[in-house]
Amino acid sequence: MEKNYEIRHTLNELLVGLFNYILYIEERNLKDKGVDLSMNEVHIIENIEKGSDNSMSHLAGRMMVTQGTLTTNVAKLIKKGYVEKYRDEKDKRVFRLVLTEKAKPILSIHEDFHHNLIDKAIGDLGLDENIVLNQTLEGILAYFREEYRNKANI
Repeated sequence: MEKNYEIRHTLNELLVGLFNYILYIEERNLKDKGVDLSMNEVHIIENIEKGSDNSMSHLAGRMMVTQGTLTTNVAKLIKKGYVEKYRDEKDKRVFRLVLTEKAKPILSIHEDFHHNLIDKAIGDLGLDENIVLNQTLEGILAYFREEYRNKANI
C-alpha cells in the first residue's frame, strides 16, 4: 500500500509540475521574443487557426470557457490587431473570427516552442518507449476529457 501511495504522489507532482513549468517557460519564451500577448490570448489565436468552425460559440466550447469570457478576450485581440470579427452571412446572430496577418508570426513562435518541447520530451526515448508514453498520455487525456464532460454536463 505504501508503494502505491508513493507512485500516486509522485505522478501527481509530475503532472502538476509539468503543467506549471510548461506554462511558465512558454510565457517567458513569448515575452523574450517580444510578443505582447498572454498565454490565454495565444491559445485563442491557435484555436481560431486550428478550429473547423470559427464561430464564437464553437470556439468557446472548444476552449472550455464561457462565451462572455471569450468575448472579453477576443475584444482585446481585436484591439491589438490580431483578430477580426464578422457576422455570418447566412445567420446574422452568429459571429465568426478570422486571424489577421499580424497573428501569423505568433503562431510560428508558438508552434516552434511546442516542436522543441516535444523533441526534448522524447529525444532520449526509443520507439517502444514513445509508443508507451503516447498510449499512457492518451489514457490520461481521455480521463480528463470525460471528467470535463461530466462536470460541464456536456
